[in-house]
Amino acid sequence: MATRATIRFATREEGVSFDKHPEKWHAQFYNHWDGYPEGLGIEIAESFTKYRKVEGWEVEALDIVHGDIEYLYYVWQCHGKSEPWISIFHTHEDTCIFVGTPDMLLKRYAPEQIETEEFLQT
Repeated sequence: MATRATIRFATREEGVSFDKHPEKWHAQFYNHWDGYPEGLGIEIAESFTKYRKVEGWEVEALDIVHGDIEYLYYVWQCHGKSEPWISIFHTHEDTCIFVGTPDMLLKRYAPEQIETEEFLQT
């Protein structure tokens, strides 16, 4: 069974909360497999922290809305602010389940990976 997700890139703006859906976004992608935070969330975070390549995303028009996605991700970026923020929404409950930086996402959804990396560095 596929865990579908949509990934949207939005601009960080004053007064826009990361735990709310923004009114507009600038790019949108569809991911058919492993859309849960422990899969796709880690992949997105590692694309920033380890420059990992993302694979399997389909570029979509901004107005497409899938009725069968389980997770909706927003990647918030802004010129002059180096670190992006990520929001994850569980669409069936329309609740925000995560807001934070890529490092914060990895600590929450891949703690064993972080502990292993820290151990190897000492």
